[in-house]
Amino acid sequence: MKALIKQADDESAALAAELLDKGELVAFPTETVYGLGADAANDLAVASIFETKGRPQFNPLIAHIADLAWIEKFAEMTPVAKKLAENFLPGPLTMVMKRSENCPVSHLVCAGLDTVGVRFPVHAGAQKMLKAFGRPVAAPSANISGTVSPTTAEHVAQGLGDKIPLILDGGACSVGVESTIVDVTTDAPALLRAGGLAVEDIEDVLKKPLRRPEADPNAPRSPGQMLSHYAPRLPVRLNAEQPEAGEAFLAFGTADNATLNLSPTGDLREAAAHLFAYMRLLDDKKYTGIAVMPIPTRGLGLAINDRLKRAAYPH
Repeated sequence: MKALIKQADDESAALAAELLDKGELVAFPTETVYGLGADAANDLAVASIFETKGRPQFNPLIAHIADLAWIEKFAEMTPVAKKLAENFLPGPLTMVMKRSENCPVSHLVCAGLDTVGVRFPVHAGAQKMLKAFGRPVAAPSANISGTVSPTTAEHVAQGLGDKIPLILDGGACSVGVESTIVDVTTDAPALLRAGGLAVEDIEDVLKKPLRRPEADPNAPRSPGQMLSHYAPRLPVRLNAEQPEAGEAFLAFGTADNATLNLSPTGDLREAAAHLFAYMRLLDDKKYTGIAVMPIPTRGLGLAINDRLKRAAYPH
């Protein structure tokens, strides 16, 4: 099998919907990273996501929707969830919510938990596909589990091009890191994963800080909590002021000898958008490793540092 790559438009969205309805997998663009989608209510289709990616089945997936009204069919809308939805959706936010009593979403999506992650992407290509399909699509990132996330259709084809029938090409992802994940099941919401929506923006809307519970990598409550994740083949060295002999140097801000620079002007949004693409470019046998300059932990820097920490974890 070789994946067909088609521009994300109405015609390809209809084709994607047909494939999803048959239990096939489809890669599609979002503003964060490309997703590997399956019918969220089809156990066999969802199971094929885990098989295709080599992903542990205890690691939950996210249900993607095209309309906030869909949430009422499978999850409980708390006051916190409603406030975040009104302010940030569609956008790079995933809300972990209580499953409703008659939730049609496969328990495999939720890894057996009584919660479900819900995301409403803003990307036009994703919305066309979701609207054409008409019901939730379960999706993690469209890559082999643990490797660098894909931010272009070409990245998807490099990893999964011989495993899936269709890749929708919506161009380079504008945000470039996965969604921020917040547990909204109680009045004390918790940050489960830093991502493409700044934590400070969420806290400003809620008028209180998010709880930050320690994640258990052996029993994750959301995606992105594995210790080793988003990893290139080469070793990654963090907080490097200078590269060592043979290393590629991934810089941020002012740097004289950068191999690549996430943002020469120190713009964290630009850095996030470039992160995964640049990690892929530097993951080359001509280097012995990847040295990464310090990145501030404010705004999207929190998500960038989270991804780099997991990329650098021994694997």
